[in-house]
Amino acid sequence: MAKYPESLKLENQICFPLYVASKEIIRKYQPILDKYEITYTQYLVLMDLWEYGRQSVKEIGSRLYLDSGTLTPLLKKLEKKNLLTRVKDKKDERSVLIELTEEGKKFRNEAEKVPMEVAQCVKLSVEEAKVLHSLLYKAIEGFTND
Repeated sequence: MAKYPESLKLENQICFPLYVASKEIIRKYQPILDKYEITYTQYLVLMDLWEYGRQSVKEIGSRLYLDSGTLTPLLKKLEKKNLLTRVKDKKDERSVLIELTEEGKKFRNEAEKVPMEVAQCVKLSVEEAKVLHSLLYKAIEGFTND
């Protein structure tokens, strides 16, 4: 019987620990975000809007690596929660601009404690977290340069 190839061992795959870590950290976020009745992806959109302000759906999608088919229903739900508004761009009717409502802006103060709550669940030192963050963005750059 042929020896099992090292390249197929789960423990040798970079994708597997990334997958598990991503899944588990999102799982840690969800009970915290449930208090605010938002999903993790909705939270990402709000963080993007808090940082960059009014912008197009395309710009949000580009920064969050999400397509408009994923973003549109999510944005509609956030609009129903009165956290943002969606309006046609007067300069380009094909483009929709997204802007936080006053309630969406105020929610940022509540959300400021979310990252610290999640960070307590991750057993990395501040320095280890910085290194991991840097390496993950380096990996992402490799995928986006294809």
